[in-house]
Amino acid sequence: MGAAGAGKTTVGRALAVELGWRFIEGDDYHPASNVAKMQAGVPLTDEERAPWLAALAQAVARAFDRREHTVVTCSALKERDRLALRDACRQIRFVYLKADERLLEDRLSRRGGHFFNPALVRSQLAALEEPDDQVTIRIDAALPPEQILATIRRELGV
Repeated sequence: MGAAGAGKTTVGRALAVELGWRFIEGDDYHPASNVAKMQAGVPLTDEERAPWLAALAQAVARAFDRREHTVVTCSALKERDRLALRDACRQIRFVYLKADERLLEDRLSRRGGHFFNPALVRSQLAALEEPDDQVTIRIDAALPPEQILATIRRELGV
């Protein structure tokens, strides 16, 4: 979890490959209307995010029901987003890739082929409710991916 540009997809894909787990890219669950808004640099409302979150929670629940270890990437910026995903699977663990605005803007300015408009970074950071629970793994997104992966594996015991 984390803001756009934190490295969720890069780290998530690599972790899934290392562990031989299924990978779900949360952005794939956004309806076309949400993608169009984000491309235009318009932040989504909670109401617009609700169908995306519900679809993602269903995917998590299906993976859990099939006993598939799965890595899921998504922003999950708000506590209620994380609670909705936890309701789908109580055993879920969150990894929060924490990044400051400057790092996110730098990464997004160099990223191509993605719908997310870098102008939305500030709105994401404003909406972010940093997790304060004892089970979320918090990692500095500025660290090299290899170090992030090693930390996640150590924390998960895998």
